[in-house]
Amino acid sequence: MTSGVAAPALPFDPAEEMAGPGFRADPYPFYAVMRERAPVHRVRGAWLISRCADVEAALADPRMSSDRDRMTAALGSGSPVVRELSRLTARLGRVMSNTDAPEHSRLRRLVSRGFTARRVARLRGDVQRVVDGLLDGAGPELDVVGDLAMPLASAVICELFAVPEADRPRVHGWFAVLRDLLADVARSEQVVGEFHEYLSWLAARRREQPGQDVVSALVAAQAEDDRLTEEELLSTCYVIITAGDETTTHLIGNGVLALLRHPEQLALLRARPDLVGRAVDECARYDSPTQVITRVLAADLELGGQLLREGDIAYLGLASANRDPRRHADPDLFDLTRSGRGSLAFGHGPHFCLGASLARLEVELAIGSLVRASPGLRLRGDGLEWHRNPLQRKLVALPVVRWDAPLSSPSRGTPCPVS
Repeated sequence: MTSGVAAPALPFDPAEEMAGPGFRADPYPFYAVMRERAPVHRVRGAWLISRCADVEAALADPRMSSDRDRMTAALGSGSPVVRELSRLTARLGRVMSNTDAPEHSRLRRLVSRGFTARRVARLRGDVQRVVDGLLDGAGPELDVVGDLAMPLASAVICELFAVPEADRPRVHGWFAVLRDLLADVARSEQVVGEFHEYLSWLAARRREQPGQDVVSALVAAQAEDDRLTEEELLSTCYVIITAGDETTTHLIGNGVLALLRHPEQLALLRARPDLVGRAVDECARYDSPTQVITRVLAADLELGGQLLREGDIAYLGLASANRDPRRHADPDLFDLTRSGRGSLAFGHGPHFCLGASLARLEVELAIGSLVRASPGLRLRGDGLEWHRNPLQRKLVALPVVRWDAPLSSPSRGTPCPVS
């Protein structure tokens, strides 16, 4: 097949549909149509890949490149947004997320030492204390995104990097800017520069006084033959911080919303707190914050009956793949008893999310504790606002009522066990 075959008949224009309010409210009917009628389809000059088998194969294929320079060339320089993003990524440097093998393999091997199972497990008590503090400080109503998920993600990153307590307010302020880089590009560039200076200072401190944190692990990797350069170390720290903050925040928000929209599953979790681990995996499968990831073709590739040419942009639909009935039975059913096998929520192949275990831990403790400490948990109000980026699914806010009694918070009880 070639990229010049006749376009399939669709009941809508895909580009217009993805830009509309209906898609933001619920993109999954759109994905279902694309999977059945046009599983590999051109949308505004890029390929949208929607079936699970094709997405999984693409994630593992070295011809699907993440290389920063190749991506910038493919996107072109005409769009103001692309130019602004290019300026910011140039400041970022070359890191795991924007490199291919063998450079990616080398960086991942060194950075993975900061995310050992032992290091993540050691954070469990700290994460639970942060969650408890945030819930204790809230009243009968709160915004799950702004009052719980965002401050939790920021606090855990600070714990992971052992940021001194006195510096944390300044670091949290940087996080607030970095969550929306394009809102004010000049300010974002300034913050990226300030953050890099701070990380440089933190790395120097860890060389003198190493600890059990991620920065110390990365600094130790600099002493090896295949070592991290100073630029790689700083850029890697930056990417870990920003990626961990965004993904965890919105997985908590989307997960709580799914539970509230499926009260029978919320009741099941109350009755079976041992299901909390499976609940996290099902929340990630059912409504992932990362809907689509972008790749650029490093060589021609035939996929789904279409020929993708070198230099083409491809959008790999993780969220669509996770609702594919060829992979998941009754995929539109939110079911906490699913095994979680086969989900692509955290990626697949060489770029599988390095921080997945930490994200799962945070979401598990946040959702489990919120459910346990909020006997009357329900949505407050009818309208929900989603961010406009069609490649991501992120709530602006999630206002909830936790209980109706006006006097005191219910007891937290004991932490939810891992399933």
